[in-house]
Amino acid sequence: MTAFAPNTSQVVHQTMDAFLASVERRAYKQALFAVRNEENALDIVQDAMLSLVQSYAEKPAAEWPMLFTRILQNAIHNHFRRSKVRDYWTPTFSEFDHSTEDEASFDILESLLARNPDNQTASAEETVSREEMLNLIDELIKNLPDRQREAFLLRYWEDLSVTETAEAMGCSEGSVKTHCSRAAHSLAKALRELGITS
Repeated sequence: MTAFAPNTSQVVHQTMDAFLASVERRAYKQALFAVRNEENALDIVQDAMLSLVQSYAEKPAAEWPMLFTRILQNAIHNHFRRSKVRDYWTPTFSEFDHSTEDEASFDILESLLARNPDNQTASAEETVSREEMLNLIDELIKNLPDRQREAFLLRYWEDLSVTETAEAMGCSEGSVKTHCSRAAHSLAKALRELGITS
């Protein structure tokens, strides 16, 4: 019986599987050392692996180690960006009910920074609470109008400045602040309707 040679796609798939298996344990340890949380470290590694497969599977296998290292570092960096936002999203959302203020002059990030200027370390209980809150906010953000969601994510998830966000969105800085302010008000209202006020 004649054996059929595997096609190129199968070879790439098998080679990629072998590569990911070879780096998984080391990548997990690296992520765990950085973020000090097993679940977060696992998520980071899985996201990095998925990104490599989706974006670079057709690249030469010799380039995968460097590409994966860069993707993993970016994933860890993004985790800490989100952690910074998590530290800011602390209780009392009623503080962000600025319906009587000029929305174009209100920047929610400045208000959040003022609440915790020293970025003080939270207790384990507070960290868990903030993690749950962040997950809930993630879901609520999906329901925001497109422009509000885009401005909010660029400004606070991607850590862009007002100017950078305005350039990315092709609008004025005042519009960015208005979109972010309205997004924050919508989130605060949604959380209050869920009975979350502190």
